[in-house]
Amino acid sequence: MIVIGADTHKRTHALAAVDEGTGRVRGHRQIKAEEPGHLAAVRWARGLDEERVWAIEDCRHVSRRLEQALIAAGERVVRVAPHRMGASRRGEREPGKSDQIDALAIARAVVKDGVERFPAAHLDERAMEIRLLSDHRKDLVAERTRVQNRLRWHLLALCPELEQSLRRGSLADPRQLGRIDRRLRRMPSGARVRVAREQVAQLRVLSRQADALERELLVLVKAHRPQLLAEIGCGALTAALLIGRTAGAERFRSDASFARQAGTAPIPCSSGQRDRHRLDRGGDRQLNHALHIIAITRARHDPATKAYLARKEAEGKTKKGALRCLKRHLARRFHRLLSLAAQTPHSVAEVPARPQRDATTNTGAAPTPMPCLT
Repeated sequence: MIVIGADTHKRTHALAAVDEGTGRVRGHRQIKAEEPGHLAAVRWARGLDEERVWAIEDCRHVSRRLEQALIAAGERVVRVAPHRMGASRRGEREPGKSDQIDALAIARAVVKDGVERFPAAHLDERAMEIRLLSDHRKDLVAERTRVQNRLRWHLLALCPELEQSLRRGSLADPRQLGRIDRRLRRMPSGARVRVAREQVAQLRVLSRQADALERELLVLVKAHRPQLLAEIGCGALTAALLIGRTAGAERFRSDASFARQAGTAPIPCSSGQRDRHRLDRGGDRQLNHALHIIAITRARHDPATKAYLARKEAEGKTKKGALRCLKRHLARRFHRLLSLAAQTPHSVAEVPARPQRDATTNTGAAPTPMPCLT
């Protein structure tokens, strides 16, 4: 069998084929990042070996069309995280960097660690739709925060007592924005007043757009994976982040593989008589962030989770170590939930339906936590 590494870019893709058994390079190819180039790549690969697997650097904004073409042609495709490609390249005898060197490093990373240790590429259009909307809302909220900060500086110069009376986050409240706008209208006209009023109007638009996207994401999550919303600490935004970043739970061979992708799998760092595990700083940090939100919410509002963390601390773990155990358990649980076909929350085993406190964070009754891998 051969492994074909693909280093993807906007205009071209570099390919390198490596024999899985010997590590010998079977060939190089550079193709255009368009449909004729994708078809040419498939023809080239079929001429090298009947049994093959494609290893593509996980940069889905530039690799998605190539993935689609390969999967449509019946090819087997796995995704390689950029940091694993970088580690493979640094381990080569010959220094340097080029597209062909990167493609070869991607292929050799898969040959070294084994194809089964990499997540398979999976095209989940609904998950992609949720991810795009979730990312767009995140960008809108970030832009709103930047505008809020600029507005506060202008208010500090125009009316210090008004700026000092503003609580953190209050500029997202339409009533507060109306109050500020009325104050600004009573001030003498000038460039600073004009800029501040335009920023108030901009904040109103950004807030409306972000709120509309949150409502839309709630509808999509209910239709796609409603069982997530019944979980403590998992509201619409967190569920959308989980669905979008997972991009199809079936591409992971086990919950351990999913945990590694989420950066929640413990990494051993033992020495001598000292036996311990440390934090995994790799993986998909957005996916890790979603699990962290759920873990923190459960630690604050769920009695069963509080007891679980207390038990872990009694075993000698630090608070952070106990939280890492909880996140590993959550990775196992949510991998199972994400693997289920879309259905109503009432039909999902061990996931009782209950009303949510708000659209973002659900802190209802607690399930019994399961043992954690450490």
